[in-house]
Amino acid sequence: MKKLIILFLPFLLLTACVDSLDDYNVDTKRPSTAPPVTLFSNALKGLADTLTSPNVNVNNYRLYTQQWTTTTYLDEPRYNVTARIIPESFWRGLYKGVISDLNESRRLINADALMTQATKDVQLAQIEVVEVMTWAALVNTFGNIPYSESMNPENPLPKYDDAKTVYDAILARLDAALPKLESKGTPFGGGDLLYKGNIPQWVKFGNSLKLKLAMIIADSDPDKAKKMVAEAAPKVFTSNSDKAAFPYISTPPNYNPIAQNLNALYTSRQDFIPSATIVTPMNDLNDPRRPFFFTTLEGKYVGGQYGFLNTYSSFSHISDKVIDPAFEGLLLDYSEVEFLLAEAVERGFITGSAADHYNKAVTASITYWGGTAAEATAYLAQPKVAYATAEGNWKQKIGYQKWFALYNRGWESWVEWRRLDFPKLSPPSGGNVPAGLAIPVRMIYPIIEQTLNGANRSSAADAIGGDLATTKLWWDKF
Repeated sequence: MKKLIILFLPFLLLTACVDSLDDYNVDTKRPSTAPPVTLFSNALKGLADTLTSPNVNVNNYRLYTQQWTTTTYLDEPRYNVTARIIPESFWRGLYKGVISDLNESRRLINADALMTQATKDVQLAQIEVVEVMTWAALVNTFGNIPYSESMNPENPLPKYDDAKTVYDAILARLDAALPKLESKGTPFGGGDLLYKGNIPQWVKFGNSLKLKLAMIIADSDPDKAKKMVAEAAPKVFTSNSDKAAFPYISTPPNYNPIAQNLNALYTSRQDFIPSATIVTPMNDLNDPRRPFFFTTLEGKYVGGQYGFLNTYSSFSHISDKVIDPAFEGLLLDYSEVEFLLAEAVERGFITGSAADHYNKAVTASITYWGGTAAEATAYLAQPKVAYATAEGNWKQKIGYQKWFALYNRGWESWVEWRRLDFPKLSPPSGGNVPAGLAIPVRMIYPIIEQTLNGANRSSAADAIGGDLATTKLWWDKF
């Protein structure tokens, strides 16, 4: 009997430490729950990945704005949006990969009875800024989208809300969040991969985002845009150090997705090269950013023919800087803000000098990439670059230089090209190119939506004038 007791005593002692035998099935390396800050961090990465990736199944906007082209596969620069799962990947990446994590982070914060209200306010405000940016990416890509009924597991068939209604709602949310950033509570710290809990930087980021979103509706709702721009302008980015940038690291899985798709350490794919559409004018202007954008071929920068087959070895490639796995992913930067301020002056939304903001924008872009202030000064002195003498009206001057500055930020460049209508880009034509190609001005809804949420998707398509890549969004007036 004593032997039996001795045999079972260790087992009894071990089981006495747990509530049930089910506790032994818990994998300590795969937690079933995550703290709010971890979900917030993951959402930041999801947003950066979706907007930064050049993967042909996710993000083809560098091709639509003709900053890049391809060598072998021509579906993307010829605007075939159904050959791959491009719409679904972008849609899912933002809904599932970003907004769902932010919603769960918000829920956990609100449910925490031990957290002070001031801390809740500031962390919820950080979440709101990122979520507003994510909703803006969705609504400015697709138009009408599921919003008011989205992210509800009890409603798998959400209706699509009117795009302008969604836009007005997220602008109101951003306005409500900005004061709460300064609630004096404890912000997300180490898990805040943008600013490490630096609230003054978050205030600048939030107001710079407000400026950006306001300017997008400048043609469709100028009164509202003017009011918001005037409120935001004194509180926006003032130097390159203010940028909102995701800090990728040099090893998978947290490396820059550009490296995953272009760097020879991680892929054998040789299909992306810079397009002559952007390389040629940069050559003409002796642009100091070229060595940071492109490699050389026999000492020259040579772009490929957009929308046609190109031999990879016969052209410049995407630079080592851009394909570096640790190269940061920009969400919003100082150069972009200065271009917006230049435009705001031209529209009469704020006072000041459009030329001064333009010069600051170009200088910020050149110095961000690695050029010098002296190089920027010399560049701006050229008659074709100087604000007073550059060709065209303010939209052309700003739009053209902004297109250069937004190199490697394809989605943002696509938004600005649609909004400002410069530079003037033409689809490929001639040879074996299908007739009637048009550069997409919106992304079609995911094919899976036709299958799983067909009635609501059909209503949304009818409401915007057709689920087509040629259907302009409500703010795209010209």
